[in-house]
Amino acid sequence: MPRFVTVILALVLVGSGAVAEAPTGQHTSATQKARFGQTLFSGTKLKALLGAEKRRKVTEIQFSRKWIDAQPKVAKGDAEWQCLTEALYFEARGESVKGQFAVAEVIMNRVDHNYYPSSLCGVIKQGTGKKYQCQFTYTCDGVAEKIHEPAAFDRVGKVAQFMIDGAPRELTNGATHYHTKAVSPAWSRQFKRTATIGVHHFYRQPPVRLSSN
Repeated sequence: MPRFVTVILALVLVGSGAVAEAPTGQHTSATQKARFGQTLFSGTKLKALLGAEKRRKVTEIQFSRKWIDAQPKVAKGDAEWQCLTEALYFEARGESVKGQFAVAEVIMNRVDHNYYPSSLCGVIKQGTGKKYQCQFTYTCDGVAEKIHEPAAFDRVGKVAQFMIDGAPRELTNGATHYHTKAVSPAWSRQFKRTATIGVHHFYRQPPVRLSSN
């Protein structure tokens, strides 16, 4: 398998969009649930979020540290970039570049999904405040979030920017969940596994089936 993908995005914003846990306590209308399986990749929510000015032509992405390190450093971005960069840092900084892009895909896929919040920060911070009931453990484990590896933070910041700017999501086949190989959460036996990259298994949440009653 080649270590890179070639993508031609002729000034088209690919609205796209994570996470270790299954959803709990979402407030989703019946209409939204009925549309659950039809709108995962519509991209409309993220397009509205980012705006047309976020267009970028991505010609080639190589999943290697050498390649990502050679890309220009990203100046501090907005709140959405900050949220995604921090999530990648705390969730996947020890992973390969490919693994970091894969985790970013899951987050982006959730943004596009009607079952989850419609912003990167909303998805990442969902459930934060209730210990171990959040979607990303680092946001609710009681441990202070500090950046001790600035080089790693700069690297995942580049990954975050590529994803926000419309990089393709072709690694996880629409995954909305992931977990490390060291654990086996109950939901993983109900969801379809779509990929295994590095230390993470990736899964796609099945459509919600509404009761006929």
